[in-house]
Amino acid sequence: MDNPLSLIAIDAGNTSVKIGVFINGNLNEVFRMPLNDLHQWYSNTDSNLHLPVIISSVIHEAHHVFLKDLFTQALFIDQETPMPFTNNYASPKTVGMDRLSNAAAVSGKFSGEPKLVIDIGTCIKFDFIDEKNVYHGGSIAPGLRLRFNSLHQDTGRLPLLNATHEPISLIGNSTAESILSGVQNGIQHEINGMIESYLTQYPDLTIFVTGGDHSYFDFDRKNVIFVDENLTLKGIYAIYSFHAH
Repeated sequence: MDNPLSLIAIDAGNTSVKIGVFINGNLNEVFRMPLNDLHQWYSNTDSNLHLPVIISSVIHEAHHVFLKDLFTQALFIDQETPMPFTNNYASPKTVGMDRLSNAAAVSGKFSGEPKLVIDIGTCIKFDFIDEKNVYHGGSIAPGLRLRFNSLHQDTGRLPLLNATHEPISLIGNSTAESILSGVQNGIQHEINGMIESYLTQYPDLTIFVTGGDHSYFDFDRKNVIFVDENLTLKGIYAIYSFHAH
């Protein structure tokens, strides 16, 4: 990349804020924290105060105002910011900035080949960029915590569980094991099935996986799959770099 930039990229998501410090185009440091801790972190990061701050946000408007008050000189990228790809989404002003950032992160990779990003976080998002670098959209489904919370809150007796990295039986012989099988095994098969459907239509597809909950799931390495937990931050950098140059 010509003239690599130094900047602070902030991905303000639904459950936490992720921060990437880029120095001369390289992602040097990554921080994750609740939104309420952001002010203290920024106050204690004097060495980076001279860096431009670029923010991508999908959070509630009240929290968005908090970010604007804290980072008065920051650039907030949104759906109208020029992107390093063509956006063919039917309602371009409604697509989430996290999805656009992921598309931006992979748009410059494997030129001439279709690409799929799977982001496993609060929601599970599939986003497709074709071989001509055109973004088409994809799918959105509830993630782990949304499914666990729904089972607990919308029923009378089911307990609230957390995801586990331990092996999970297909046939749960207790309520807790049945929930874990339904949620985690269910998502695993859901993801596998979606991947197979995409590969049926696009056999030369390259797949990228990201998101805070991706480690709970396994991916078939016979397919061309790259796991990058910082893909969204790199996409924010890519959007700003495209915008700046």
